[in-house]
Amino acid sequence: MLVIRNGTFLTPEERIEEGILLIDGGKILEIGKKLPIPRGAEIIDAKGKFIIPGMIDAHCHTGLSADGVGEEESDGNEKTDPVTPHLRAIDAIHPEDMAFKDLREAGVTTINTGPGSANIIGGQTAVIKTSGRTIDEMLLLAPCAMKMALGENPKKIYGDQKKFPSTRMGNAAVLREWFTKAQDYLEKWERYERKLAEYRANKNDGEEPELLEKDLRLEALGWVLKGEIAVHLHAHRADDILTGIRIADEFSIKKLVLVHATEGYKIADILVERKISCLVGPIFYSRRKYELRGMYPKNPAVLSKAGVKIAIQTDQMSAVKYILFDAALAVREGMNEKEALKAITIYPAQILGIADRVGSLEKGKDADIVIMSGYPLDIKGSKVERVLIEGKEVYTRETEEVGR
Repeated sequence: MLVIRNGTFLTPEERIEEGILLIDGGKILEIGKKLPIPRGAEIIDAKGKFIIPGMIDAHCHTGLSADGVGEEESDGNEKTDPVTPHLRAIDAIHPEDMAFKDLREAGVTTINTGPGSANIIGGQTAVIKTSGRTIDEMLLLAPCAMKMALGENPKKIYGDQKKFPSTRMGNAAVLREWFTKAQDYLEKWERYERKLAEYRANKNDGEEPELLEKDLRLEALGWVLKGEIAVHLHAHRADDILTGIRIADEFSIKKLVLVHATEGYKIADILVERKISCLVGPIFYSRRKYELRGMYPKNPAVLSKAGVKIAIQTDQMSAVKYILFDAALAVREGMNEKEALKAITIYPAQILGIADRVGSLEKGKDADIVIMSGYPLDIKGSKVERVLIEGKEVYTRETEEVGR
């Protein structure tokens, strides 16, 4: 039994002063005030400290596009085919990526990582913990989502290769083409399974239907069409966002999440009406390409105040270890502080479909916990002091290594 007591707990729904949190078997057993402390329990006295849930980055490429290596060692983009829904992040994540240590030290305990945005359909993302010897030990959910992309990246990658698509029209056409193929594929399998059931019920009547071959690409896209996994759509410009929404409507795709939504502030009312969540960021970033000309530091605040559920993410472009910087910048630009903290804890957990395990300090959830020297969004004066993942201490400043 492990007990954390005397600190200020931000659950993040509520603030508990001089609270007590009990941990057993890697789970939060109880949280509150004046709880009985079991005899023999190990106690962490967090007096004067702030305790928050382990932070979650809802969109990055850690483990695939590894820190400290060049493009030749990156496994984040399969730039040979614009349609690769059968690719799985778990087959390329390298647990020894240096970034995982950085993440633990920064208090980021869970990430959603996966393919980049070179392809129209990039492949399947995975939600993992940031500690573990193997991907199987780290895995929380896979597949989590199907990564897709519109806009500048895919049209440039394949335009430079003199391949289709090389325009925004081409990008949209590829999506429509493959969703149509997936619809046809599902219908064929439905007919086959119906005929097979009829044959088995009446074996003397007719011949057994010929076995259909499975197509891994269309199988994976079928999960999207059936609503089993979400689309995580990379889109910066407002027009690309609206193209994605239009195509989702055409194919009755219900689970659409926007990645970046850089110009989301221009169409916040539409996103609210459609109840579309956004993985916003990176904020700590520059206008590195044309479609980022509309970057607006108040974007998270505008979306949040309008009623859009957002998660603040780093994309690894601004370094996942600085997710608190992104949240603090969002607050500086007008975002509510409590909402900003939720945007790196419970909101990403809800959007990713893992809120039953992580994202808040609640009874029964994983004991992923960060103890900070001061108020979390005070990046000038507050530091991460201890980090627990499933009740196990994975970082403490007292034993922090100098250098690598």
